[in-house]
Amino acid sequence: MEIKTWFDKDTFTLTYCVYEPSTKDAIVIDAVWNYDPASGALTSRSLSDVSDFLKTNGLNLHYILETHAHADHVTGAQPLKALFPKAKVAIGSRITEVQTVFKQVFNFDDQFAIDGRQFDELLQDASEIKAGSLTIKIMFTPGHTPACVSYLIGDALFTGDALFMPDSGTGRCDFPSGSAATLFDSITKLYKLPDSTRFFTGHDYMPNGRELRYESTIGESKKSNIQLSEQTTKFDYVTFRTARDKTLSAPRLLLPSIQVNADGGKLPSPESNGNRYLKMPIKAV
Repeated sequence: MEIKTWFDKDTFTLTYCVYEPSTKDAIVIDAVWNYDPASGALTSRSLSDVSDFLKTNGLNLHYILETHAHADHVTGAQPLKALFPKAKVAIGSRITEVQTVFKQVFNFDDQFAIDGRQFDELLQDASEIKAGSLTIKIMFTPGHTPACVSYLIGDALFTGDALFMPDSGTGRCDFPSGSAATLFDSITKLYKLPDSTRFFTGHDYMPNGRELRYESTIGESKKSNIQLSEQTTKFDYVTFRTARDKTLSAPRLLLPSIQVNADGGKLPSPESNGNRYLKMPIKAV
């Protein structure tokens, strides 16, 4: 099994392709569709790198997996699926809770489904899916959002926004239906995996100007994670995380990304003039 990694510097997002060279079976985790909020332009800069790699290596893409409905970038799942139509777009089954919340936030009409039908497959906790010769274990890790999933493939764990590099800590928990207490429990579950388990994070913000890092081990995080080590109590973590989250600004692409991502990565339908439009709620203060 091999892992290919791409880093989108605009959103600090890691995209992964996990593949088996001998069988050519592959999956992609957390694809990025580059979005410029000033112009409204969606470009395929990051997706081209992924698709070129898949094609050059003759890989058979089985799944396009989401760790959650991202709030900081627009998912590239649908344009990637358009290039590889046999691939299934999949996410954790609790995405329906996220859809229910944001249907109200954006006042979507009844055409916006809240049963997850926008995705090809809704994944269940503690289940397994097969991507040819690859076996992916599904581990629900809610807290950052209720629908967060980590994927365990062999000794490689993909944690999305739940667990970051040890010098970065964990994901924030102040989004709707997020919970620091729940994230503590989720990471505690991850810490029960063997210390040698490699994990690959969904973002790296390169604290203190260090170089990009996206791979660590469960043992290293248990020992030295600055926000949640093996010795951290639940009370201390929740107290810290709650206070920390109050200081954070909303992600730059929160409003455009979440309404697309919760809809399975599908764009709004064109209106009478042929243009597509996103909704932006306004809060007068």
